[in-house]
Order: sequence, then C-alpha cells, then structure tokens
Amino acid sequence: MSIGLGLVGATLSLGTPLVIAAVGETVSERAGVLNIGLEGVMLSSAFAGFYFSHTTGNPWLGVCSGVAAAILLALITAYLVLKIGADQVVVGTGVNLFSLGLTGSLFVSLFGQTGKLATVPTVPKTADALSLNSLMLVAVVCVVFAWFLLMRTRWGLAARAAGEAPTAAESAGYSVLRLRFQAMMFSAVTAGLAGAYLSLAQTNSFAENMTEGRGFVVIAAVTFGRWTSIGSALACLLIAFAYGLKYLVISISLGIPSQLFDALPYLLALAVLAGAGRGASAPAALATPYRRA
Repeated sequence: MSIGLGLVGATLSLGTPLVIAAVGETVSERAGVLNIGLEGVMLSSAFAGFYFSHTTGNPWLGVCSGVAAAILLALITAYLVLKIGADQVVVGTGVNLFSLGLTGSLFVSLFGQTGKLATVPTVPKTADALSLNSLMLVAVVCVVFAWFLLMRTRWGLAARAAGEAPTAAESAGYSVLRLRFQAMMFSAVTAGLAGAYLSLAQTNSFAENMTEGRGFVVIAAVTFGRWTSIGSALACLLIAFAYGLKYLVISISLGIPSQLFDALPYLLALAVLAGAGRGASAPAALATPYRRA
C-alpha cells in the first residue's frame, strides 16, 4: 500500500465522524442553538453503539442504538434550553460531564475493565487500502442534504431566520422554538451516527473518553466553514488529515515520536478557529434563548 493511499484512507476514515457531526451542528447553529454538549452526545452514542452491537451481534442495531441515545440526550437538552430557557453553554457542559462519567462507570461495571474491549461486531468495510464503509456514503449524503435543506427549502429559510432574527421569524408566522427543536433533533441524529461510527467502524472497540475532544473540534470546524455544510465538511477533512499524519508516522517508522503529533489536530483546530474568527459572522441569535412576547 502506498503512503499516499494510506493517508487518504486514514483521512476518510478519521474524517467521516467529524463530517457527519459537523453537518448536524451546522444546521443547529444556523437555527440559533449552540450544542456545546456535542462531545458528550458522541461519547454516549459510541458507548450505546458498542454495547448493543456487542450484546446483539448486529452492528446496525448498534448504530440505531447510538442514534437513539443521542436523541434522548437531545430531548433533555431541548427541554432545558428551549422550554426553561437555560444557558446553552452551561447545559452543554453538563451533558459532557454527565456522559463522561456515565459511560465510564457503565463500561467498568458491565465489562470489568478500563481498557478497550475489541470483540464487537463492526460495520463491514471494503478489503482495499481505503477501507471504505457505507457510513462514509452517509456522510456525503448528509452534507448534500443539509445544504439543500438550509439553502433550498422553506424550512431552511425559516430556520436561518430563527438563528438570525427570531422575533422577525415569529412575526412571519414561524414558531422559533419548534424550528430550533427540529434542528436539534437533526443534529442529534447526525451526532448519534458519528458516535456510533467511532466505536463500530473506526476503532472497533470502546474506551473511556474515546471521543478525545472531537466534539469541540467539530464546533471549531463549523466556525471555520462559515456555518455552511460544505465548508464545515472540508474543514473536518483538513483536521482529519492532521489526525492521519500521526498514524502515518507510526506505520512507516520514521523514528519521530508519535506523541509529537498527538496535539497536531487540536492545534490545527485552534489555528483555523482563530483565523476564521476574523471577519466571520455567526448567526446573530446563536446561543441566545428565545421567549415568545
């Protein structure tokens, strides 16, 4: 296998969950909801996918379980931020801490160890160097669908209005809370798919805190992509390329400590976030609670 082909395969594999999650986060943020809890949702979905795939022997039931776990957390979050009007950052932080503690405790109590358990049925892959799988196609479909949804449908126009000028959207006859709820549910589905991908297609196992900050990386990618599905997807692939460099160094034994590359994706995410922040215009009502007059 050529080095270049291996790096392409690693970029696609590592980038797929980022792209899928970023698509949903883009829709959510355009509607005015900042999902800081994305990291925790992905982690919970990864565990749910792993557990149900392990117990049922069916990886697709695992994927569905991961999505279900994400939707459950999104429903709780939606109640707190939409119904009660709680601060989105505070609620999201709580979701992250809750998911980290719950998944770690359940994993140890159910499997009696804190390491990895690599005996889970996984999503089938191709036998070539790229190791393609069907969830990669799902990522492409999600990007195109989200672009069409936001830019070419009446719902997308209304959702963007809910994120930019919610009072005007309400005056035009749209329910801002309903639009934001729907956007959050879409984001939950994509986050669930992304989390399940981590345990069932990428690592084929589960480990405590296995998301390793990917949820925050996705949020940075959405900003870098200027709140568009295509831009966010490209940003995710760029960051995934940085992830892939680490594994490339390990595989070809250059003698460079792989630990030097551990921080590269996060430094890249920080750099692109800082660069994109200049001149970037977030949705005007992003993370702002809305109350009907």
